[in-house]
Formats: sequence, C-alpha cells, structure tokens
Amino acid sequence: MASIERNNGNMEVGKGKTVSLVLGSGGARGLAHIGVIKWLEKNGFQIKSISGCSMGALVGGIYAAGKLDEFEQWVLAITKMEIFALLDIAWKSSGLVKGDKIIDALIGLVGDVMIEDLPLQYTAVAADIVNEKEVWMNSGKLFDAIRASISLPLFFTPFRYKGVDLIDGGVLNPVPIAPTFSDETDLTIAVNLGGKVVVEEKIVKVVEQTDENDSAFSRKIVSFIESFRESSTKDISREWGAYDLANQAFDAMQSTIARQKLAAYPADYFIEIPRNVCGTLEFDLAGEMIALGYENAQKSLEQKILRPTHPQMI
Repeated sequence: MASIERNNGNMEVGKGKTVSLVLGSGGARGLAHIGVIKWLEKNGFQIKSISGCSMGALVGGIYAAGKLDEFEQWVLAITKMEIFALLDIAWKSSGLVKGDKIIDALIGLVGDVMIEDLPLQYTAVAADIVNEKEVWMNSGKLFDAIRASISLPLFFTPFRYKGVDLIDGGVLNPVPIAPTFSDETDLTIAVNLGGKVVVEEKIVKVVEQTDENDSAFSRKIVSFIESFRESSTKDISREWGAYDLANQAFDAMQSTIARQKLAAYPADYFIEIPRNVCGTLEFDLAGEMIALGYENAQKSLEQKILRPTHPQMI
C-alpha cells in the first residue's frame, strides 16, 4: 500500500505539486504573502516560479533568495518610528523618498543577489509610465528589480533602469499573472491584496510578551536601524497625511485594475486580502498580516486542493 502523508486528516495532495506563485502589490498588506508562502510550504507545495509586483516583488524576491525567515524576524521586530527612520527624504517633485536606505538595509539582510543565481524563476514587474507598458525584470541585480517595482508614485522617486524611469508595477498590473504563462508548473496561485473592503474595523496591533531572546533580537534590529537614522523623521511625519490620502486613492485604482486583469487572465486559484485591513506603511502590523495571509490561504485553498482521498492499492 502506498504511503500517505496527511494534513488535519486530509491526504496532502499538495505534496510534490509545483506552483507558479503570483504576488500582488499593496504596501504593508504584502506581508500577508509571507503567511501564504508558509502555508504552501507546510502543505507540501513546491514554489518553482514567482511573479511579483511592488511588495509582492520584494517578498517573493527575498523568498527566492532563501532569506524569508530572516526577513520575517526583521519585520516582526521593527516599529513604526524605525520604519520612518529608513525613509530618506528626496524632496523632489517626482517623489518624497529616495529609497536608498531601505534597499541598503535589505541588502545587508539578504545580500547583493543576482536574479540569474536564484534557485527558481523570478520576475519583478515595474511600469514604464511614459510608454505605458509593463517592464518584466528577470535578470540583473535582485534589488534593482525590487526597487523599480516598489516605486509607489508620489512616495518613492522613480528608479532609472537602462535609461528608463520605472515606477510601481501596480499602476498597470497589480497582480501580474502573465509572466507565468510559459511556466511548466502544476498550478498557478495568485494573491490579490486589493480584495473587497471588510466591514469590520481594520486590524489593531496585538502587543504580545516576548521572551529574553526575542527582546535581544529586537534590540539588535533597533541598533541596526539606528545606523540609518537621520533627523528627517519629523519632516516625513508632517507630510504623511497627503501621501496617505493619495495611497488610498491608489489602492482603489489598483483594486479595480486587478479585478479586470484577473477576469481576463484567471489563475487556477486565488487568495484575497481585503484592501482596508491596514495602511500602506503599517509594517508594525507584520504579525497580524502574516497570520491573515496564512489564514486566508487555508480558507481559500484547503477545501479546493486538499480534499479527503481514499488510499490507492498498488
């Protein structure tokens, strides 16, 4: 009789199945992608390809580089003021923040990785707004591709790449399924961070007790963040109201585009995160977003993919 691996009483149908994973844009909500990836790995799926936009490109790239656990610890330890400390003011008409600090911090955490050296296929999607077209970045420096893809209009300055100014890929395609069309995988799973608004109040951060080791790690992260701190934090805080309003409008636009794109190019399975569960820069809600991603992956996929199966005699 064949051996059977089970998950909560169900045969682990995901065991050995290969996945093209599409990770959408949505600021801090993109931390839910970590929970989705954790659920897929726990249930035996093999992620062979990632197509990501904005925060999806960032989380997907870090996962592809084999550093998702370190990144998860990092975001779980960071505070809102420490996030502000990583935002280097540009004061340009093209954007408020240059983005060099956050990219340097991530390179320090992950390493300066080339996309060609990743163990799986990876594409970050950015937007060439002048020529009104998507730019698929699947070679070169990983963090160049990520920096281009996360260039949220008005907030981050555009990223110049091969003579072209690129901005957040979510402007044209918030859930970029097309780069996976030629993948030879069993399933395509897409995560849309622009899901329907939930009527409940948005998630409130849960403050938990940490053990001594966690506290020590948190202090280490704070020390690391402090090395990037400048006196510009208060300036960012004063200007944030207008940018937050612009980001809400951008979220609404992305949600509409995502619905149209997903209707035209459906994935095999979808996972949705409501677009109002947290704000663009509320990375201090990391624990809640990761848990929400895991929970929504389970709700969306468990009954569709992991079904009770009778053992086969061989």
